[in-house]
Amino acid sequence: MPRRTGLGKGLDALIPGGEQPHEENGINQIPIDSILPNPRQPRSTIETDDLVELAASIREHGIIQPLLVSNGPQPDHYLLVAGERRLRAARLAGLESVPVLIRQVTPQEQLELALVENIQRSDLTPLEMAEAYQELSEEFHLSHEEIALKVGKNRVSVTNTLRLLKLPELVKNALAAGKISEGHARALLALSTNPAQLAALQTVLFQSLNVRQTEDLVRHLSGQRDTPLLKPQPSPEISAIEERLRNSLGTRVELRHGKKGGSLIIHYYSDEELDHLINRLSNNL
Repeated sequence: MPRRTGLGKGLDALIPGGEQPHEENGINQIPIDSILPNPRQPRSTIETDDLVELAASIREHGIIQPLLVSNGPQPDHYLLVAGERRLRAARLAGLESVPVLIRQVTPQEQLELALVENIQRSDLTPLEMAEAYQELSEEFHLSHEEIALKVGKNRVSVTNTLRLLKLPELVKNALAAGKISEGHARALLALSTNPAQLAALQTVLFQSLNVRQTEDLVRHLSGQRDTPLLKPQPSPEISAIEERLRNSLGTRVELRHGKKGGSLIIHYYSDEELDHLINRLSNNL
């Protein structure tokens, strides 16, 4: 099978996937204390239990996939590019040296590679991902489309994730703490003011509302009173179809199914997102 290329399609272009370390691959053993952390690592926390399990595996089998590093600011020092979990677990396992691939990368590539690695392992929280996207956008002037290509996501997903940073701090704190999901947070974004979003958050937490109920709450608070606040839940089949469409289109979708047909509602939150949806749906006709 040909090796994939491009950051958005994996780290294979820089790290040989699944190959055992050996000298012909350009893999070196370097002291673990000579590796400095990646200053652009988007991941802020790593669960201790995860590190303990990985450290136990490393003691038993060693590090199968080498870390990616670049030359550091001083001789015999290296800057970590990808492999944060492996490095921390190796220290926990008591290793004195680790296998590495040495590559020269730009500051932008440092962030891109660390971001892609974490996305592939589902290691980033929504807010960590949003902050990394924002850095790529503001510091390196990448468009949402360019970011999507780099990380292997669709553009709508990137745009929606970035919108999470517009939420009030209390809402972001609830999302970071796992009190609400990303779906809850996106629903709250439909409210136009921070006080309204905070009031809705309190209702969501107090009543333990699910995402669909939160969307109904937001419509109710926005003055759309034709929809009951807590309407009956759809069948599992309808919910599965809605979830499939949400994942495919990257936005909120409602399917209202009746005995003689129904309606499909696709939500969008900007002119750019509307244009993208129109182009995507047109191309599939």
